[in-house]
Amino acid sequence: DDIDKLKPVILLEGTNTEKLESLRKTLFSSEIGLKGCDEIETVLGYIEKTPLQKATLELDITLARGLNYYTGAIFEVKTNEVAMGSIGGGGRYDDLTGMFGLKNLTGAGISFGADRIYDVMEELNLFPAAAVKSTQVLICCFDKDAEEYALPFLQQLRSNDINAELYPAGAKIKKQMDYANSKQIAYTVLIGSEEMSSGLLAFKDMNSGVQEKLSSNDILNRML
Repeated sequence: DDIDKLKPVILLEGTNTEKLESLRKTLFSSEIGLKGCDEIETVLGYIEKTPLQKATLELDITLARGLNYYTGAIFEVKTNEVAMGSIGGGGRYDDLTGMFGLKNLTGAGISFGADRIYDVMEELNLFPAAAVKSTQVLICCFDKDAEEYALPFLQQLRSNDINAELYPAGAKIKKQMDYANSKQIAYTVLIGSEEMSSGLLAFKDMNSGVQEKLSSNDILNRML
């Protein structure tokens, strides 16, 4: 019975105005509910006066975020071109700053997921060619120990104005090499237990496929 009462709210359809009208009918006996409808109407009115250029605003009463601190309207940002969840979100909060000692301060905030935005831009090929080809050498590591070992070498390369990148997350070497190919990175350096023991790193020319064992200084001189 309770679920049936919620259906008109959960299954809202139509334009934002039509959804709002349906909400008013459902919440006619709730003072706070009608106040919420008034606030939504105000927001929609602001949007109409400053039209969105490349986006659409959709009223979705089923959204839920941060129930322990959001106290009013919440919002999410999505992309229609790529099948992905939200790439940003936020909302209204009252006294959230209280936990930091700043009482009785209301506000609204939003944050964006840089990783998700990057994934969207990559899938849609939105990065300029110059940016895609900016990395000269990719350091590929077999495990976490290798990642730590690679950091001083990464810094050494960058200090000499060589655009170097350390693969950002633990993954199989094949995936790391595929990443290098997709980004048209000219060289890769592979580091595993053998390389750490010998001090000779696997330096590979991604265009010719030739791989050599070289010291970090030799690789640096080769890149300069």
